[in-house]
Amino acid sequence: MAELNPVLLRYRGWRGSLSDNGATVTVLFGLGQFALLGLAAILTGYIQLATLTLFMLNFSLVVRSRAWPVARIAIEQLFCRRLFWGLYGLSLTVFLMYFFGQYLMSWAQNQLGESEVRVGAVGKVNPKWLLDFLRNALKFNGSAEMFRNFFWYETNSVMITLALSGSVLIGNDLRHGSLSFYLSKPLERWHYLLGKGLAVTGFLNLFTTLPAIVLFVQFGLLESWDYFADHSQLLFGIVAYGLVLSIHLTVILLALASWLRNTVPLVMAWMTLFAFAQGVSSALVDGLHYSPRWRLVDMWNCTFLIGNHLLSVPSEAIRPAPQPPVGEAALVLGLVGFLCLTLLILRVRAVEVVS
Repeated sequence: MAELNPVLLRYRGWRGSLSDNGATVTVLFGLGQFALLGLAAILTGYIQLATLTLFMLNFSLVVRSRAWPVARIAIEQLFCRRLFWGLYGLSLTVFLMYFFGQYLMSWAQNQLGESEVRVGAVGKVNPKWLLDFLRNALKFNGSAEMFRNFFWYETNSVMITLALSGSVLIGNDLRHGSLSFYLSKPLERWHYLLGKGLAVTGFLNLFTTLPAIVLFVQFGLLESWDYFADHSQLLFGIVAYGLVLSIHLTVILLALASWLRNTVPLVMAWMTLFAFAQGVSSALVDGLHYSPRWRLVDMWNCTFLIGNHLLSVPSEAIRPAPQPPVGEAALVLGLVGFLCLTLLILRVRAVEVVS
């Protein structure tokens, strides 16, 4: 036991509140959830209501459980690293392109009466040509394809960030013995896994879902208030796409981090799983003209297919074509997620508890 003390002393003391705050707080929290649920029932349809209900119930369980302190400490570990903020700032360039692009499109729409207008140092351009380029080529039109492309660009830019965060969140715990410290507290193993998963989920949505919702609100304010009513299903698709990405990538990331632990092998395995598999599937289907089902080996393409379905993107607008059925892609993601979750549970259960 004495040999473990120097390792455990390297970690910050436990600061989570694990005691019950009283029945009053719990009742008020539940009433607040039902009030938000009633408001959602008025403003949305049945599908959105069911999704919001599931989200609120899960969020309430997380907040009232002992997983919340684990998630909070994990998020603090990420926020204390300069590399995280550097990569986050780099990923925001995609968001800023869409954000200011919508303002540019709104400005060009107000200049349609002119034959030519001056655009900064670019020179003079035809406002009609500029508007068509922004709407049809870049898809800055508030449609499902716009948000599909935004998710694609953003998630590609955070792949390396997720690999680094996985090593920090769970790989270091297994390598330095910090997991034994967590489990020596009044925590169950599922509290630890749920807390770490919640941290990765919040980290991922900070890159993808939250900026997409900001763009949705911005386009509605620039276009008209009717946009929010006519495209409420699109907002549901954005949130649902973010949940699919969060759950799938979180489970895979934590499983790989618990297996490989070190940063360099984790980054190599992460890039192989997504980049190499994408190249192999493209070569088999596009180059050798094999069955489109070979694209199912690419996990990233499977999430892309499900995201297109949730955003209601027309099938003819999905590239590259042809693609396998969406149901088969969902089945593959579910199977891979189940295997990764099983590996993660086995790795965590193998750790002995330090009293």
